[in-house]
Amino acid sequence: MRRRLRPLLTLCAALLAVTALPTAQAGAAGGTGSADPPPRPLDQIVPAPTSVQPGGAGYTITPRTAIRVDAGHGRSAAREVRRTAEQLATLLRPSTGYRLPITGRPGRDGILLRLGGGRELGAEGYRLQITRHGAVLTARKSAGLFHGVQTLRQLLPDAVEARSEQPGPWRLAGGTITDTPRYGYRGAMLDVSRHFFSVDKVKRYIDQLALYKINKLHLHLSDDQGWRIAIDSWPRLATYGGSTQAGGGPGGYYTKDDYREIIRYAADRHLTVVPEIDMPGHTNAALASYAELNCDGKAPPLYTGTEVGFSSLCVPLDRTYDFVDDVIRELAAMTPGPYLHIGGDEAHSTSHEDYVAFMNRVQPVVAKYGKTAIGWHQITAAEPVEGNIAQYWGYDETGADERAQVAAATRKGTKLVLSPADRAYLDMKYDEDTPLGLSWAGYVSVERSYDWDPATYLDGVSEDAVLGVEAPMWSETLSTSPQVEYMAFPRLPGLAEAGWSAQSTRDWDSYRNRLAQQAPRWDHLGIDYYKAPQIPWPQG
Repeated sequence: MRRRLRPLLTLCAALLAVTALPTAQAGAAGGTGSADPPPRPLDQIVPAPTSVQPGGAGYTITPRTAIRVDAGHGRSAAREVRRTAEQLATLLRPSTGYRLPITGRPGRDGILLRLGGGRELGAEGYRLQITRHGAVLTARKSAGLFHGVQTLRQLLPDAVEARSEQPGPWRLAGGTITDTPRYGYRGAMLDVSRHFFSVDKVKRYIDQLALYKINKLHLHLSDDQGWRIAIDSWPRLATYGGSTQAGGGPGGYYTKDDYREIIRYAADRHLTVVPEIDMPGHTNAALASYAELNCDGKAPPLYTGTEVGFSSLCVPLDRTYDFVDDVIRELAAMTPGPYLHIGGDEAHSTSHEDYVAFMNRVQPVVAKYGKTAIGWHQITAAEPVEGNIAQYWGYDETGADERAQVAAATRKGTKLVLSPADRAYLDMKYDEDTPLGLSWAGYVSVERSYDWDPATYLDGVSEDAVLGVEAPMWSETLSTSPQVEYMAFPRLPGLAEAGWSAQSTRDWDSYRNRLAQQAPRWDHLGIDYYKAPQIPWPQG
């Protein structure tokens, strides 16, 4: 009897030895040991999601994971879903080292992307459901699917951003996120006029904006220091007016093919390009290019300084409006988005009467070519055109009369995009020691840029008059991508949250901790950023 028990006891001992593997070894084998960090909680992303229901077993991406696409909604929808799936695979493959095939075959495990969400998700919302079998991402429109991928991306370990294979494991917490944006307009502006930024540099910024669900890229294409877009009917605007920049240097401009490439790249990431031709002020580059645009028929020299308010198109001159019509016509033809920005700020050399006359004549030209005009909030001094938009950039020192003028325009139907300079201008210094940027609107800390409510920011403006927010980046002192990133990060994600997240989900104390968790991700992406002392950055 004892001899018959011995083999059984030996087998039991062996089984106990296997189940008693060290925790680290078990984690290495299956990716679930306690030595591995827990998956990121579903509510720890930026921007804050609308609704989070944590619970249930999570999912681990493994070599067996497939990315599945639901192609049951027509050929066009199938293309959209597959394109988003390819973007997800392109992100995941280098860091995981997994094949992650994209397939239309049904299956229980993996990551499923599908169009077909309810109307409550709108054009940009999504639902992400994570169980032990996989992750199911549902949206009504392709933009929502793309935004959901950005959430999935943030829920994975930061090393997912690496372009070389990393150890993993690639775990997702269980539960459901249902998320829709607060505002339909969530923008960022890049000033390519004071300093020129190449197509590749603009693409890099687009990628950074897309991670935080920003959906508008406003390009400031003309100013005193440079004209940056080719116009066939006025070729010297680019070749001569674009030949320099602030502080000197070679400048540059976008050919029409360059501009179309920026638009294509942005559209693939669900950003709409909003081009700006600033006028009647901020026009020295144009005036220097063509003497016939000047009231005295004499072209001024090119300008490389940073003062503002000294230039103006000649308002009484008929040739001015030939120029405006040609530029708007060509730019509108190249721009698939609905908006065209006509500037209108700091026209100090234009009399009030001339300014009103100019804007009353130019705004209808934008409509003639099928676009909605946006202008800086000074355009509210002119007769409002139905459907047009004012971009408010005032700050604490903006006078009550000017604010009241903007509020009155909204009561006549003008919609607002909010870019208060002392909250949203990313080129403002963080504090007195910031080596880059300006400070005319004061110092803008990370907390100050985050802690405001667009719905209640302007007295006398109803919430439904606010289309959204935009974070401008002026480039008087910025000429490289690392400099742009240093000023944008860590403030840009907070402004993105102001545009996306419901006010009830926004809280500075919570946000500063969520923001700190983004730093390792930025490190993997090679993003330079300012380590603001207000944020509890990870140590080591």
